[in-house]
Amino acid sequence: MADDTDVIVPEVHEDALPGSEAKMQPKPDWAPRYPGSRRLKDQVAIVTGGDSGIGRAVAALFAREGADVAIVYLCEDKDAEKSKQIVEGEGRRAITIRGDVGSKVFCEEAVAKTIAEFGKLDVLVNNAGEQHEDEKITEVSEQQLRRTFQTNFFGFFFMVQAAIPHLKKGASIINTTSVTMYKGSKALLDYSATKGAITAFTRSLAKNVVKDGIRVNAVAPGPIWTPLNPYSSGVSLDEFGKDTPMGRAGQPNEVAPSFLFLACEDASYMTGQVLHPDGGDSTSS
Repeated sequence: MADDTDVIVPEVHEDALPGSEAKMQPKPDWAPRYPGSRRLKDQVAIVTGGDSGIGRAVAALFAREGADVAIVYLCEDKDAEKSKQIVEGEGRRAITIRGDVGSKVFCEEAVAKTIAEFGKLDVLVNNAGEQHEDEKITEVSEQQLRRTFQTNFFGFFFMVQAAIPHLKKGASIINTTSVTMYKGSKALLDYSATKGAITAFTRSLAKNVVKDGIRVNAVAPGPIWTPLNPYSSGVSLDEFGKDTPMGRAGQPNEVAPSFLFLACEDASYMTGQVLHPDGGDSTSS
């Protein structure tokens, strides 16, 4: 097993993060908007950060399209159990796996548990993330900088390393990047930097594994109403996302179809690409 002695413990209570979807008002809209067409029939997916927000919406939509789902999450047990029930409500199997993706050991264990439960792995969705607002770069502590990269980038890298031996031709890896990678964010310096790293990682990994028939793509959401944003910034739904061309925040179920498209055969000729469900935000710099 790998040595995890350098893993920084998550600051779970800083900025009220990671945030509970169960406590949000209004609730994010995760429910799929249309009947399934079995585009992921009998496939198995891991969704990190699957307890809430975009991850929950992805788990719900994947289940509706026929997939069994392993829901990886940090500590919000109530949210994770709700996501599990949503997947099961679609007639599919689900397991919840609690732990820190910033730990290489945990990532290896999460993949091993998924294989033990479902027997295979077809789709890896790297979605878990954290962000902290800081007005000045001097306010970003070394611990916060290391922790943000540990969750947002190292976690993606470790999950891929653990998953690759189990992924076969036709498998898909989808990473969550962000509009901040393209536009920047004066108050999310460390977060935006991790999203730039994720985009570069996505494009490089796509070239690295294309010969194995594995596709690697990413989704770059704009302002989406999830626990990540209101808990870190304190904004309301009425205020959040007003500066986008569409004049509003997006909902998780407006982002999930991008993940579905990249996961299924509809995107069979796409790798190293990034989709932008962002209300036009990346075009308005």
